[in-house]
This record gives sequence, structure tokens and C-alpha cells, in this order.
Amino acid sequence: MADNHKGRQNIIRIFCILGALILIGKAIHLQLIDRAYQNRAKTAAINKFLLYPSRGIIYDRNENILTYNYPSYDLMVTYSQLDPKMDTSYFCKILNIEKDDFKSRLKKKWGRRYSKSVPFTFARKLSAVSYTRLQESLHEFPGFFVQIRNIRGYQDTIAAHMIGYVSEVNQEQINASEGVYALGDYIGSSGLEAAFEDKLKGEKGMSFQLKDNLGRIVGDYKDGALNKAAVSGSDLITTIDKDLQAFGEDLMKNKLGAIIAIEPKTGEIISFVSSPTYNPEILAINRDRGKAFTDLSEDPLNPFFNRAVAAKYPPGSLFKPIIGLIALQEGVWNYGSTFPCAEGYWNVDRMIGCHNHPTATNMGQAIQHSCNAYFCEVFKRIIDKEGYHNPDKGLDLLNSYLYKMGLGQPLGIDFEIEKDGNLPTTATYDKIYKGRRWRSPTIISNGIGQGEIELTTVQMANLAAIIANRGYFYTPHLVKAYKNKNEQIDPSFTQKNVVPIDSLHFEKILNGMEAVITSGTAMSSFIPNIKTCGKTGTAQNPHGRDHSIFFAFAPRVNPQIAIAVYVENAGDGGIVAAPIASLMIEKYINKFIAENRIGLQKHLQNKVILPK
Repeated sequence: MADNHKGRQNIIRIFCILGALILIGKAIHLQLIDRAYQNRAKTAAINKFLLYPSRGIIYDRNENILTYNYPSYDLMVTYSQLDPKMDTSYFCKILNIEKDDFKSRLKKKWGRRYSKSVPFTFARKLSAVSYTRLQESLHEFPGFFVQIRNIRGYQDTIAAHMIGYVSEVNQEQINASEGVYALGDYIGSSGLEAAFEDKLKGEKGMSFQLKDNLGRIVGDYKDGALNKAAVSGSDLITTIDKDLQAFGEDLMKNKLGAIIAIEPKTGEIISFVSSPTYNPEILAINRDRGKAFTDLSEDPLNPFFNRAVAAKYPPGSLFKPIIGLIALQEGVWNYGSTFPCAEGYWNVDRMIGCHNHPTATNMGQAIQHSCNAYFCEVFKRIIDKEGYHNPDKGLDLLNSYLYKMGLGQPLGIDFEIEKDGNLPTTATYDKIYKGRRWRSPTIISNGIGQGEIELTTVQMANLAAIIANRGYFYTPHLVKAYKNKNEQIDPSFTQKNVVPIDSLHFEKILNGMEAVITSGTAMSSFIPNIKTCGKTGTAQNPHGRDHSIFFAFAPRVNPQIAIAVYVENAGDGGIVAAPIASLMIEKYINKFIAENRIGLQKHLQNKVILPK
């Protein structure tokens, strides 16, 4: 037994000696023979660097650039890696800052927002000179590194409300992103930048770098096996026509309101103007945006407010062709019916005024001369279809058509904000009158686009597109395609929305809308060689001068553009809104303004219509 025990001890000793010899041999190999491992031994750290993607470019419909990116260099610092013995004097000299500034930038409230072990921004947007000088000496300042980002730039000063702007993420956005965003990241904050953030932002990459004990990068960790390239965001081709957009903004200078122009056969928005506007460049990341934000926010004209999709306006007489179409479809009115107008319409004990014009012997003439009396009676016939004492049924019937035209709800455009307007219902009037009886005379002002009804400018333009198409529309949208990517836009924008009104009724209405331009309320907006159908509107404004409104489409056959123009406090629709729309139509179809209309163009460009 003793001999067996002694034998096992000898075997164990032999294995231990062999193991020790193997370890010694490996150590000799690493220390004396393999130079690569000798170099790696000098390495003090593995640093992870984020690689920021290039944000997707935004183009107009003809692939003209609206936005672009350019590199910006931010100096980052990890507090826990700082060398207390670093030469701060030399460092401050490179960046051209004072020592007190150096200390204040490092002084943070450590906690949820800032961590000593997580990099944060020490200096933003280094100049080219500072960046070059710093790169040569960066190894002398452990804890500091340069982060390259892409900053948004703007090719022109147009389409600020449509494009939107980019901002740095806040803590609430970081918390809600589930790790997608981190401190110092940028995010789309308005316009298409916000609506298409997921497409535009791209995907971050990362690079793992070996650094020696002097802080110098000596190579990729594991030869770059763990590195991940950043993926650029998707480029957007918008539906906007850059030249038409610039032209529209110029016409709307020193005015409050909006222009929306749509290609009827596709629903593509070719002009998206909200006025007043601003230069998008002043809100670029590379600027001191604080003062610009303050100035824009405190401006009493509210240039941040998007009047194209968020302002709710009474449509005025633009609503008359819509009421006419529904009345014809329901059979409560004949197109050839005459209704007298003695400069107004008696409604119980009050007069709804109208201007002096020839008696309308059919609905087309009533549209041509914008007769209030005619359409008050037409509206009343719709509401009273089931009897004078059942106005709720008539109003529900009317609204069933209006809903299918996209009213009383957001149209669903591809944008981050869009209001629904206001479509009064039976519940609306039951609440207003608190159980008291209401009848067609109570709500009759809605028949001429006043009362409680309100639409957005994009809804008005879409109504023009419905009439242009003789009874259908595609949901208006701002993105046409993704450039160089096999990716489709939302299929809902290619689905036809049919309105339940016979096309023959539209043709009758169009006779009146064409006469508006040739011999009616918008004769000053006649465009030679372009057959245009339109309707003026003048909406009452209890706070000042009336609003000027116009919608139209052209040409009558094979329409290329449908447009709505709303100018606040500008008076009669035929004086301001209609001429603006006619110039937009001419510019889009002909690509130029005829010489005999240049005077009109300059007059409108120079016209100031602002509240005192």
C-alpha cells in the first residue's frame, strides 16, 4: 500500500513539473520571442468610439438638394480618465480658452445626466485650426478625444416649416428611446425631420481602439473584428417643387396665411407655404440658436406656427361648390333652379347680406357671382331633407359626405402635425343650445362657409383636387420616394379615395367655377391660354379685416395643379388670394410669368398685409 501511495505522489510531481515548464516556456515566448504580444503588453486601454451616421439628405421632386450634411468636430472628455498632471496651460492655449473656462466645463452635477465614466461634450464645433493643432497633441491629454458628427446644412432659405429643424435630445427623449439615443445625440424636432426621424437618422456604428499607456491609438482591437460601420439615413425625395416653393414664399412675404398646391392625379404636395416663415439656417446646430429661438418664439406674428396644416380657418364661399354638389347628388336641388337675391337672404328676423349681382338662374351662375342667398337656400334644403323638425338627420347626411371628402378629421398627411379643422355635428349644436331646439335657420351660415365650420388650408386644397378629379382624391403627402433605396412610401398614399357624387354633377359645377375666372369674382386672375376653374371666398373676421381666400385647379382638362390660398386680413378673395393663386398656377404650368403680368407679380410681392 505504501509503495502505491508513493507512486501516485511521484506521478503528481511529474505533472506539476511539466505544467510549470509549459507556463515558463509560454512566458518566454510572449516576453522574448513574439514582438506582437510585447507591443500589446504596452497597451493600457481599449476605447470604444461611436461612429455617427450621415443624416439622410432631403431633395425636392426634381432631386434638387434642400438639405445637406457637413462634418463638425466636438471635443469629448471622460472625467475618470483625466490626468491630474496634464499641462492645462498648453491645452487651453490650443483651444484659445482661459483656465477658469477649462475648470467650469469639467464641473458637472454628477448623477443621472452626467457620469464620470461616460464621455460628455467639452467643446462643440472646433474650428479647423483648433482641430488640426489638437490632433497633433491629443495623446498628451488622456481622457480627451474628438467626436466627428454630421451637421445639417440648408441649400436655400426656403421650406422651413416643411423641412423642420434638428435639436439635441433631452433626457425625456433619451429615457423613452430604449437605448437608441444618448446624451449629445441629435433628433428631428419639427417638420419632415421629425416625421421621418426613423428613416433619416441612420444607425450608429462603433470602433474599438487599442491605446497605449500614453493615450495614443495603436490599432483596432482584435483587428477590427468588433467594429461596426455607421449606416447612413435614407435620403428623401419630397413632392415639393423647389422653384414654385420659393416663388410662393416670395408672394406671401409680409402677409399671414398659407398656400398649398397639390398635383391632383397623385396627391403630391408641390408647394407648402406657411407665412411668415424664417430662414432654416438660423436654427442649424452649428450656430448659437438660443437667441434665434427666443426671437422667433416672441415674435407676435408667430413664425413657428404652421398655418398650412395647423391653422383652422372658416372657408367662406369656397364651401359653396361643395354644398352645391351634395345638394345635386341628394336631389334636393336642380342645377337649373333660379333663386332671387335682393342683396341678401332673409333668415327668420335677420338679413344675411350679399353683394349686388345679376339674378342666378342656375347653380353655375350662383357660383360665378358667389350668391349668398342662393346657397343659404341650397344648404337649408339639405338640412331639411327629412323635414324642418328633423335637422339632425339632414346635418348627419351632409356630414357623411364631408367626412368622405376628408373634412372633420386630419387627412393623414405624412407630417408630424395636422389639425382636423372643425365640422359641427348634431352633438355640437345640442351642446351649444343646451337642449333648446335648433333648426336649419339656426345654423344656416355654415352654408356659405361661416358659422362653426373650420378647415385647414391643406383640406381646402384637397377639396380643389377632388373637384379637379371629378370625385376622388389621393391623400396629400410630402414624400415622393426614397432615393437609391428599394423602399416604398406608405401604400395609403397611392390608394384612391372616392367621393359618392356622380361625375356629371362635377362637370356642371365646373361651368360656374370657370366663369368665376372669365367673368365672375376673380376676373383679375385670368391666365391667357390656361383654362382655370376656381372660387373666391371672403371670410368674416370679428377681430379685424376679413380674410381673403381662393381655391382653384388648372387646366380644366387633365389638371396639373390644385391650389388653395388663404391670406389673413386681406379682404376680398378676388383682390389678393386669387391673384396669388393664378401666378402660382402660371409659374408651375408655364415655368414663367407672362410679361403683361409681371406688374401684378411685383405688386403682390411688395404688398404688406400685417396686423397693426
